[in-house]
Amino acid sequence: MPVLDDLSGFEFEDVMEDVFRNLGYENVRQAERTADEGRDVLMEEVVDGTRRGVVVECKHTESVGRPVVQKLHSAIATFEFDGPKRGMVATTGRFTGPAVEYAERLRRNDDPYPIELIDGEDLREIADEIGLDLYNGRIEILCDETLRPFDPATSVAAPVEEAFQDIDNIESADLPAPHSPVTFRPVVAVTADTNAVFETSVGVIHRVNDRSRFVVHAERGRPEAASGDVSNLVTENLHATVELDADRFEDQFDAVEERRFGQTQTEYKDWAVDRLRDHHTTTVSYTGDNNVTYTKTCEPKRSDVSVQSIEPVYLPQVRHTTDLGEYTYPYEYFIAGPSRVTSEDGIHRCVHCDTAGTDEDYTYCANCGSVNCDSHIRTERLEGTPVCTGCAVTERFAFKTKYFYDAENRDAFREEYEAMPFYEKAMENTPLAVGAVAVVVLVLLGVLLSIGGL
Repeated sequence: MPVLDDLSGFEFEDVMEDVFRNLGYENVRQAERTADEGRDVLMEEVVDGTRRGVVVECKHTESVGRPVVQKLHSAIATFEFDGPKRGMVATTGRFTGPAVEYAERLRRNDDPYPIELIDGEDLREIADEIGLDLYNGRIEILCDETLRPFDPATSVAAPVEEAFQDIDNIESADLPAPHSPVTFRPVVAVTADTNAVFETSVGVIHRVNDRSRFVVHAERGRPEAASGDVSNLVTENLHATVELDADRFEDQFDAVEERRFGQTQTEYKDWAVDRLRDHHTTTVSYTGDNNVTYTKTCEPKRSDVSVQSIEPVYLPQVRHTTDLGEYTYPYEYFIAGPSRVTSEDGIHRCVHCDTAGTDEDYTYCANCGSVNCDSHIRTERLEGTPVCTGCAVTERFAFKTKYFYDAENRDAFREEYEAMPFYEKAMENTPLAVGAVAVVVLVLLGVLLSIGGL
C-alpha cells in the first residue's frame, strides 16, 4: 500500500480511526487537534469483562524514537478515564531500538500504563486482514458481506408472482419470467450515543441521553440517511448476512452489479455526528432567578456524540421487469431474505390514470396486457371477459355503448343483435328493457279486460 506513505499527518489519523474501529474498539474518536497533548486517537476496549481506555499517538514519520513513547506514557497518566488505561504508538515508518526497549521494559515491569508499538509493516498487514484498501490516498471500505438477495425458500421471481396475485383475471402460471437484475448497494449501520447536559445559572435546563441506530446509503457522493423501513430492514438482519459471491448470484439473476463504498469510515462517522447534533439541537424556555423567561438553543458539542460502531454491509436492490402484451411492469425492492421494502411498484397501478397502491382493485386486460382500475375496465360483450377502455372497440346498441376486443368481435355481435327479437334487443339497455316489460304488461291487461267484458 504505497499510498499510505503519501498521506498527511491528519489523513493518517483518519486512517487509524478507521482501522481501530474495524478492529473492534469502541467509542473511537480523535482528540482535539488544537490541543494534541501527545494523544491523537482515544478509544475503549473490553477485555475479560473490564473496560479499558486506550490512548493512541499517531506518527506519520520514517522513524519514532524513545521520547515519543515517553511522552505518550505521561499523556496516559493524565488521561481522565475511570478504569485501567494503556497506550499505543502507530507509525507509517519504524521504531528505533531505544523506543522498542522502553516499551518492552514497561511491559516487563507490569507498568500500569503499558504501550503497544505498531509500525508501517504491521499497519499494512492489519489493513489487509480487516478488509480495508487504500483508494485515492485514503483507506476505503471494502466489504464482502451482504444481506440475502432473495429468499432461499422460494424463487427469485416469487415477489413478482406474489404482487400479481392481487390482480384479477391473471394467474401466476400465465406470467412470463421477469428480467431480474440485482444491485448490491453499500450501506453502513451506525450506532451512536448522544449525552449532553445544558446548564445555566438556575441549573440544568435540558438533557440528552439517547442511543441512535440508523443506516446510511454509502455510495459515491454525499451520504444519505435511509428511510425508516430500509433502516429497520438492515439493522434487523445484520445477524444473517452471507458472503457476496457475484459468480454464485449470477446463476440466480440476469445481471449483478456491485457498487463501491464512497468514503472512509471516518467520513461517515463525521457525517453521523453532524446529523445527530442537528437532530438533538432544540430551543428551550426557562425561568431565571429574576422570574424572567429566557430561551436558549441547546446544541450538543461534537464531544457529546460518540459513535460506537459503523458496520458496513451490502443491501441488495432487486428490480424485476415483466413484459405483458404492450406493457412493461417494473417492481423494485430492497431485500434481506424473506423481508422486503418496496421502492417501486408498477404492478399495482392503472396504466390509464394515477390510481395506484395495494388498497385499490385492479383487473388485467388480456387483450392488450394492461392493468386497470375499476374506472378503466369493462366487460367485453361477446365473450363476457374483461377488456380495458384503452384498447376496446366500442359501438352503441339500444342506445348503450358496448365494448369489444376488436372489430371482428364487434361485427360478430352485430349479426347476433340483428337476429334478436325486439325484447332481447331491449334487454341490451336496462331502461329500454323496463319499458318493454311495461308495454307487455299493459297489453296483457288489455287482453284480460276485454275477455272480462265479454
